[in-house]
Amino acid sequence: MSVVVYIESQNGIIKKAGLEVASYGRAIANATKTALIAVTFNTEDTSILNSHGADKVYNINTAEDSFFNVDRYCASIVGIAEQENAKVVVVSASADGRYLGPILAVKAQAAYFSNVVALPSSYEPFTVKRSCFTNKAFNESVSEQGRVVVSLSSNAFGIVEQETAAEQLTGDYIESSSSLKVTSIDKVTDKITIADADIVVSGGRGLKGPENWHLIEDLAEVLGAATACSKPVSDLGWRPHSEHVGQTGKPVASNLYIAIGVSGAIQHLAGINSSKVKVVINSDPEAPFFKAADYGIVGDAFEVVPQLIEKLKAIQ
Repeated sequence: MSVVVYIESQNGIIKKAGLEVASYGRAIANATKTALIAVTFNTEDTSILNSHGADKVYNINTAEDSFFNVDRYCASIVGIAEQENAKVVVVSASADGRYLGPILAVKAQAAYFSNVVALPSSYEPFTVKRSCFTNKAFNESVSEQGRVVVSLSSNAFGIVEQETAAEQLTGDYIESSSSLKVTSIDKVTDKITIADADIVVSGGRGLKGPENWHLIEDLAEVLGAATACSKPVSDLGWRPHSEHVGQTGKPVASNLYIAIGVSGAIQHLAGINSSKVKVVINSDPEAPFFKAADYGIVGDAFEVVPQLIEKLKAIQ
């Protein structure tokens, strides 16, 4: 028996989400006294997995097809899971992981658990805690299935180091029967992505115009944070839709979420509710965000944010 984890990488480098999934899988492997098998694609250096609990690492070269291909990735992971007699497969809750997880479960004839936020409380039957109702509540989900696929929520478990001597292997990249082909992907390469960020600084219509967005970017630069925006801001064309967070945009599960000039519509709050600490800066003391925030500042963002940046720079 074993636990298989899908380790995401970007440009050949393992992502933070991949290390969190490895740490979570290692904890399950320790509890069930089984091996942890890591599967990754087109990764230049997998040695970091030696300090995050992997017993075996399958690094699969996809040759000329360097883009994420759910059909081929799924076939390769299921093949390795069967070969290693895996009862548990773990993926992240990234965009790719959410796409991959349900298909993996169907192919492997396994139960699928999304939005998992903790280690299993029982393994016979398999029982895990999951967030539900747009992160407003939790439930205990149980499966009697022999196999399970777990999608781990971002920042739900953290990264835990455990030294191992992983066996380095290569796996077969199975040809796809799908006619879908990715020819190119455009990405912002000089900024921290929302999915990988520990800190997110978000702006709303309270900034009054795109010419004032430097307040968000300056604060994000000091904190090493990703930048985001509310839906009205992206709809107005102030910021690209790739930065829109909320229920209808990208979900955020950062350790710190700072909202500046964001009133706090229910759809926005639902999308960022998994963030551990939420801070709001708004001139309207009746803004709905204050009811959801851990900390709030009632004040003019054009006065508060520059002072905050100045203080942070002084601390650094």
